[in-house]
Amino acid sequence: MEVGKTRTQPRAATYSRVVAGASGRVLVVDDNKVIRQLIRVNLELEGFEVVTAADGAECLDIVHRVCPDVITLDVVMPRLDGLRTAARLRDDPRTSHLPVAIISACTQYEVESGLAAGVEAFLSKPFEPADLIRLVRQLTHREGPPSADGRHEAGRAERTVR
Repeated sequence: MEVGKTRTQPRAATYSRVVAGASGRVLVVDDNKVIRQLIRVNLELEGFEVVTAADGAECLDIVHRVCPDVITLDVVMPRLDGLRTAARLRDDPRTSHLPVAIISACTQYEVESGLAAGVEAFLSKPFEPADLIRLVRQLTHREGPPSADGRHEAGRAERTVR
């Protein structure tokens, strides 16, 4: 069951489905329920376990409980947008090592701001499912040990998929 959040609804449980032999756990953060479901279904079909959140504030509330391998963020969301969420994830030593991808119709300014906040990759909406899968796999299978700042040396995929 996936429940979107609005101001009039009580706080609901976050969607999570355990997938046997999963390729990794992805925290998908987007305020659009249809987009969340689209991303979730595509990733689950490829063997990923997916947890969803409706905005950046919810992401920060649950990230320590779900321990994702990758986080995808939309940019424009209520309460806490994707760029500020990425910056907060980087500022927290417990999440600073997690790969973060922005999946949004980004402007050049948002790409530059995302890179400055430590975002590893960008995928423009609308996107091809194959590009989504490729991006998440690359971020899940980064090679190299964490560097002194907690990020992986090899495989930082600072790129934009269009």
